[in-house]
Amino acid sequence: MNTPSTAQPTTPAIPWQQQMYQKSLKKRQKVDLLLGLAGPIANKRCLMISGHDNNGGMNYAFRAAGGKWSWGQVYQSGIPEMAEFLGDPVSHIDINHFPFADGIFDVVIVIDVHEHFKDLNGLNREIARIVAPGGLAIVTTPNGDTRLPMAVLKRHVGMGPEIYAHVVQGYRVSELQQMMRSVDLTPLDWGGYSRFFTEAAELAINLAYVKIIAKKKDHPDVIVGTIAPTNKKEADAVRKELRMYSLIYPFMYLFSLLDKLIPGRSGYAVAVSARKAQ
Repeated sequence: MNTPSTAQPTTPAIPWQQQMYQKSLKKRQKVDLLLGLAGPIANKRCLMISGHDNNGGMNYAFRAAGGKWSWGQVYQSGIPEMAEFLGDPVSHIDINHFPFADGIFDVVIVIDVHEHFKDLNGLNREIARIVAPGGLAIVTTPNGDTRLPMAVLKRHVGMGPEIYAHVVQGYRVSELQQMMRSVDLTPLDWGGYSRFFTEAAELAINLAYVKIIAKKKDHPDVIVGTIAPTNKKEADAVRKELRMYSLIYPFMYLFSLLDKLIPGRSGYAVAVSARKAQ
């Protein structure tokens, strides 16, 4: 007589993109802020456009919040792996000619793109063009206030904007709002994330990756100049270091909670929302 098997079903491995997102500080704060600015999104047509510092983990979190999502990525290199992870097509975005029809999206979220380019006129026009009448555009960038303490420290330790492939440090809320007005979008709300303590923790993590891990001879698959793994090959190359980070993550997270003691709404990254007229 055959004995029934007692083997337990194997739990599917969590994709590396989700693992990294779950252990992130700024990205989770970013998603929370952007969803708050977007408001209810059930049944809305939504688009998220991101730069190179996105492996798909944020996309997964947005999709879980509801809405009918489409995805765009400015840099082509990460698109195939992101599309495979999400099980959705990911469009390559030319900042001057988006591959979407006029007024097709109720909510357009553009994450950390503006600071990578000098000429933003086409980018802002395209954002406004694809937003439906009455729809929302939401843009987030690093804070452009160069006097902020952690911004000064970053430059001092060799982690200035050029390390992040930025042409500027970022933009202030007032500058982002003026960009939206220039394309006939009316600013509605704004917010910030990553205050002093989160920014300090992130700087320590990025500094270790850029200055130590990425330069190790036994990590030839890590691209020098990136601030975190951008694909599975890089993540596999630093698996030991990522396991070590997982051990200290709870302490980093608790440290970041000290941000709640700081008054005000702004942060070392900011976002604005703007509405298109009906």
